[in-house]
Amino acid sequence: MAEDFNELLPLSPPVLHILLALAGEDRHGYGIMQEIVRQSAGQYKLWPATLYENLQKLLEQGIVEEISPRIPGDDSRRIYYKLTGLGRGLLSTEIARLERVFLEAKVHLRTRPRRA
Repeated sequence: MAEDFNELLPLSPPVLHILLALAGEDRHGYGIMQEIVRQSAGQYKLWPATLYENLQKLLEQGIVEEISPRIPGDDSRRIYYKLTGLGRGLLSTEIARLERVFLEAKVHLRTRPRRA
């Protein structure tokens, strides 16, 4: 049975960027912030308070989970986060929703009459 994500969509920009940053690999907080900057070519940045407030909500919803450090000898205070199966499903659903929005926008932009 497919999950019903309607109550969780659309994702806010911070949540979308956090999930995208975690889609490729597990990351700690600073790593998530760095990946968001990289993926957005510096156009989008999260302040730590925004990141951790959203991570807390995502943890409570079961969309992300904390894991122990991946690298032996890594700072034990560093908390890594990963997408859960629910999180991957939510992100995939949001990406499909956004693709439909973009396709619709392209259709409207192509059919819009040009002004002289």
